[in-house]
This record gives sequence, C-alpha cells and structure tokens, in this order.
Amino acid sequence: MELVNIGFGNVVSGDKVVAILNSDSSPIKRLIQDARDRQMLIDATYGRKTRSVVVTTSNHVVLSPVQAETIAQRTQSKEA
Repeated sequence: MELVNIGFGNVVSGDKVVAILNSDSSPIKRLIQDARDRQMLIDATYGRKTRSVVVTTSNHVVLSPVQAETIAQRTQSKEA
C-alpha cells in the first residue's frame, strides 16, 4: 500500500486514487458541493485555498492545498 502526501502531513492511499483534478472549473465545484451534500467530502486544506481535488474509489472527495501536478508527481515517484 502506497501513501501519497497531499499536504500538511495528510496522506491518501495511492491505490484508492481515481483522479487528481484542478479545482478551478465549474464542474469540479459542483462535484465538491455534491460530495459535501452526501457527506463524502474530506477537507484537508486547513483553511488554505483548495488547489486540487482527489477522487477515490469509495467516492470520497478530498480537498488539498497542493497543486494537482505536484500530487501526480508524488504518485509517479512512488511507483518508480
């Protein structure tokens, strides 16, 4: 099981990650609101700006203050 740092010492299981998305577009904002309504949202930003959204196999949505590209690089460096 690989763990991926998503910022401030928070980690997600790399095996469970479906997508790492930028949080700028309207469809992603709707995805966040839908997850909040279903109580499947995990906010790991500690009050900072949300820069990426991680979607997991269990349909949880995790907000991260780290850029999506940075998280993607961290997942790839673990695989190598």
